[in-house]
Amino acid sequence: MNRIASAVAADPNRVIVFDTTLRDGEQAPGFSMSPDDKVRMARLLAVLKVDVVEAGFAAASPGDEEAVRRVVGEVEGPVFCSLARATEADIDAAYRALRGTEERRCHIFLGSSPIHRSAKLKMSKAEVLAAAERSVAYARTRFDDVEFSPEDAIRTEPEFLAEICEVAAAAGATTLNIPDTVGYSTPGEIGDIFRNLISTVRVRFPDVVFSAHCHDDLGMAVANSLSAVEAGARQVEGAINGIGERAGNASLEEIVMAIRTRSDRYGLHTGVDATHLVRASRLLSEITHTPVVRNKAIVGLNAFAHEAGIHQHGMMADPSTYEIMRPQDVGFEGTWFVLGKHSGRHAVAKRAETLGQPISGLHLATAFAGFKTRADEVGEISDQELLAIIEASRPAATPRQEYAYATAG
Repeated sequence: MNRIASAVAADPNRVIVFDTTLRDGEQAPGFSMSPDDKVRMARLLAVLKVDVVEAGFAAASPGDEEAVRRVVGEVEGPVFCSLARATEADIDAAYRALRGTEERRCHIFLGSSPIHRSAKLKMSKAEVLAAAERSVAYARTRFDDVEFSPEDAIRTEPEFLAEICEVAAAAGATTLNIPDTVGYSTPGEIGDIFRNLISTVRVRFPDVVFSAHCHDDLGMAVANSLSAVEAGARQVEGAINGIGERAGNASLEEIVMAIRTRSDRYGLHTGVDATHLVRASRLLSEITHTPVVRNKAIVGLNAFAHEAGIHQHGMMADPSTYEIMRPQDVGFEGTWFVLGKHSGRHAVAKRAETLGQPISGLHLATAFAGFKTRADEVGEISDQELLAIIEASRPAATPRQEYAYATAG
C-alpha cells in the first residue's frame, strides 16, 4: 500500500489534499509558469504541507518534463505527480520526469462520457475500457501509486462510470478521481454519484481512495468538492486562488478552511498548515501577474476587513460577532478596520487612539463630521488623512461644551 492509501487507512477522517496549481492551474490561459516559478511555488506548497503536488504534464512538452524534473529534484515533502494520457509514451514521460523521487504518482486520464467517446476519442465503450485497463496496468509496472480519472465523469452514464472505475481498480489504480471536468454538477447530484460509486466499487476494492476534482463553470466547485467529501471521498483536488481551465478549479484554501471551520458538520481534517495560505496566494499572484480580487474568500484583502460601523462596533465587543475564523489562522496579521463612509464614531475614535491622537467629546464630534464629509468624497480614509482631519477639527471649546458632548456619548 502506498503512502497516501496508508494515511487514509490509518485515519478514515483524514482528507488528502491534492494540489494541481502547477498543472491544471498553470495550463490555463494567462497562468503559464517558468521552471523557476514552479520550483518557488512547489517549495511553498511543501511548507503548506499539501499531501500531493501535481507538478505538471510531463508529456505536454520537453519544457514541462524538465520543469517536473526540477521540482522533484529541488523540493522535498509531498508526493509528486505528473498527469498522463492513457498511453505508454505519456506514462514513460511521467516516469522519466519523476525518477528523482521515491514519492511519485502517475495520474492517468481518459474520457468516459458519451460526448468525449464519440467526438474526441472516437472510441466505443469497449475500446475505452480496454485502454483504461492497459494504461493503468502498464503504469503499475513503474509506479506504486497510480491515480485514474475518467474524464467528464459527471456526464458519463452511471453504469459505465462504475464499470470503468472497477476496471481501473482491478488493473492497479490506487486512487479513483471522479472529475467534474466541465463544472456541470450540483452539490446534491455529485454527492449521490460518489455515494453510489463508493458503495459499488468498494465491495471488491475496499482500499481504493476516491477523489474529487471539480471545476467552477457554474460557480459550485468548492460546494461540489465538499459534498463529495461528505459522501465519502477522501482526497480533494484544487488549486491556490482557484486558478485552472476556464473558470478555474476549486479553491484549495476555501476547501481547507471549510473543512476546518465546519468540523462540527464534516468531522474531518487535513494535514495542511493553513497559516501559510495567504503567503501561497500572494506568491502565486506575483508569479502569474494576476491580482486576487479584494472579496476573495479566505485570502482576499477584504476577507477580514470591516468598514460598516455596526460591524466595527460588534468586532470591538467580540470578534466572533462577524468573523468565523481568526485572520492569523490563514496568515493575516489580524483584523483590518477600513475607515470609510460606512464607519461609525467608535471606529474613528479607536483608530485615532491607536495613532496616538485620542479624541473625545466636542473634538470627536467635529472630527467625525469632517471625516464623514471627506469619506463621501474619496471613499477610504488613510491614517495620514485621518490625522489631518483630527488636527483641522481641533475645537477651542469651553469646558461646559466639552462636558455636554462627553455626557451625550
